[in-house]
Amino acid sequence: MGKIVKVLAATALLSLSVTAWSQQVLDRIAVVVNEGVVLESEVEQLVQQVKRNSAQSDTALPSDKVLRIQAMDRLVLSELQMQMAERMGITISDAQLQQTLVSIAQDQGITVDELRAQNEASGVNWENFRESVRKEMIIGEVQRAAVRRRVAVSPQEIQNLVNAMNQANEQEVEYRLGHILLGFRDGASADEVQATRSRAEQLIERLAGGADFSQAAITSSSGPRALEGGDLGWMNINAMPTLFADAVRNKSKGELVGPLRSGVGFHILQVTDVRGIEQVEIDEVKARHILIKPSIILSERRAQEKLAELRAEIIAGELSFEDAAREHSADPGSAANGGDLGWSEPSVYAEEFKRKVERSPIGEITEPFQTQFGWHILEVLDRRKLDATKRSKENRAYQLLFSRKYQEELENWQQEMRDQAYIETLIE
Repeated sequence: MGKIVKVLAATALLSLSVTAWSQQVLDRIAVVVNEGVVLESEVEQLVQQVKRNSAQSDTALPSDKVLRIQAMDRLVLSELQMQMAERMGITISDAQLQQTLVSIAQDQGITVDELRAQNEASGVNWENFRESVRKEMIIGEVQRAAVRRRVAVSPQEIQNLVNAMNQANEQEVEYRLGHILLGFRDGASADEVQATRSRAEQLIERLAGGADFSQAAITSSSGPRALEGGDLGWMNINAMPTLFADAVRNKSKGELVGPLRSGVGFHILQVTDVRGIEQVEIDEVKARHILIKPSIILSERRAQEKLAELRAEIIAGELSFEDAAREHSADPGSAANGGDLGWSEPSVYAEEFKRKVERSPIGEITEPFQTQFGWHILEVLDRRKLDATKRSKENRAYQLLFSRKYQEELENWQQEMRDQAYIETLIE
């Protein structure tokens, strides 16, 4: 009955445009995904985006049919995650979106207006770009909320990795990896698994014979970076999934690795480049902040205004930062200390808070800004550089272990969502 209802709902959606058939081309439903849909226009838009990116990077592409299949797979996964976001009540406000757009522009050394002009010059609708950024932010929040609780890192694991890092040479090695995943469904039979292995072995033979890895990834991979040619970027051995790390260690540029079996399929890797890592000093920042959280009785706008009023009183000398934090801050960890966050690496903070900590001049109180936790004002008290200490090594070991396990759990979680979803392709 559930499938019939979904198909009827899809049919109803299609019927809304019937009267306009003679005047315009229908935006047809390409895939039904649970109670939602993926539209033909979305598939076409993503395919065109991949083609534009490919033209800029001079990457060969497979046929349009293969591109469409990969694009629909990406959009189905996106739709599933957006549906989960709706159930979890996760949203991104216009203010949060604007802050992210400012950050994107700043990373390129331009203004938001210049970023908009660049997109429109490339034929990208600005509102569509804004909403795609909002969607990526929402999906990121969903992934962190759903996957983080599945990841556990024990003190013994941290200590073991710290010991291994201490024994390593001062110059570690980073690998840039290409990745192809030939997946099989959860509960696949032995024959299905063997058939997938055979396809993986045949693909390795073609790659060893000179086939283009990036094109093969776009054509064949069901991995999360398939449409980017399988490029996983630069990774340290310790940051890779264990399955990859054991196989890639000491491999040279250009070498192929695999097939490696995991719980979701067979992986093929290519070491596209290798580089040494120089040890760097650790930047630490001592900062303090005041946090106000919006609520049912305190709107976003009023929270921002209240912080602006507190900031003005502090700057005018009418109120000390410490007293304002003790009385008004909603951060229980720092309010009792006058908002003092102590010495920390900026990377431990939420992204927008991190940016403010990194860029704010010492002694200057920021204008109110928003993160997922609420509205803040922030003052950087001091900065310092430190050599690697036991604490920093433990922090790094934790981040590396968490990153490794997070990626593994992310892939498992996404596969579980696909397996449990109702998905019907209406347009091939």
